[in-house]
Amino acid sequence: VQLQASGGGLVQAGGSLRLSCAVSGSITGIKVMRWYRQAPGKEREWVAAILTSGMVNYADSVKGRFTISRDRARKTVYLGMNSLQPEDTAVYYCNIDTVYKEWWGQGTQVTVSS
Repeated sequence: VQLQASGGGLVQAGGSLRLSCAVSGSITGIKVMRWYRQAPGKEREWVAAILTSGMVNYADSVKGRFTISRDRARKTVYLGMNSLQPEDTAVYYCNIDTVYKEWWGQGTQVTVSS
């Protein structure tokens, strides 16, 4: 199983990006799919989560601006990001937690210029 994150890039403040995380291989027992981010010199922090039920949760810092979603048929989880700010600059990682183990993607860089 591999998680391939993509969609990062350089954007001006106020702009938007949509990250994707595609799952290759067979993965079962999914409990939750998440996005994390890690800014330079800071610890990795949780950003958003979507449960198998479809319920979503967001960190306070992104609530109202970011949207997590999934496409089960394409085995992909997305993170739509609007009204981006320089403090959103980080490497973004997707994460899938199953009843068996936890999987991580390789990260995609998001840079927001002021």
